[in-house]
Amino acid sequence: MSSSPHIVSDVMTHTVVAVSPDAPFKEIVRTMEEWNVSALPVLEGDGRVVGVVSEADLLPKEEYRAEGPSLSGTEGRLDELAKAGGLVARDLMTAPAISVRADATLAHAARAMARRGVKRLPVVDTEGRLAGLVSRGDLLKVFLRPDEELAREVREHVVAPLFPHRDAGLEVRVREGVVTFTGHVPDAALVPVVARLARAVEGVVDVRFEPDGSAA
Repeated sequence: MSSSPHIVSDVMTHTVVAVSPDAPFKEIVRTMEEWNVSALPVLEGDGRVVGVVSEADLLPKEEYRAEGPSLSGTEGRLDELAKAGGLVARDLMTAPAISVRADATLAHAARAMARRGVKRLPVVDTEGRLAGLVSRGDLLKVFLRPDEELAREVREHVVAPLFPHRDAGLEVRVREGVVTFTGHVPDAALVPVVARLARAVEGVVDVRFEPDGSAA
């Protein structure tokens, strides 16, 4: 049986296009267009990630096109104005790059994206070199796992270990990622444990209990 994809390396994209710190503005735009991406890691010569340049980093060039050199009334926008004048990736990129390791959990990657308001993260090795890229879409791939696969994993990794001699009394069915337990849990104190472990299975949307086959 395939185990749950718990870490970033299970879902990340391994082939990633990147640019150097000296990449000109127009080359960055062309690369994004060619590869249909909205952000690019910026790499030093040894492949170490030093920043990320995104569409948001490039837009000030257009946004402030008509503004003169005066900085009056631009408090809080100095960084954007600096990027508006940037010509190469090192002037435009967001640095240091927010990245994750390949062995990071999917939950850790999701929290990092949410906390920093980004849609993707470079995946780096122990030396900070680029190993791949993980996006919001990659993290959502776990919800494409078949219901049958989820049910099998819940039975084998949740029900069987907790109730090795009575697992037949607790049935598991999954529909659209929602796990429903039907039957009797021998120890009521274990109900929240069962629910927590089932929710920890990657791809599970929710967990419900229907004691003795009736709606809870």
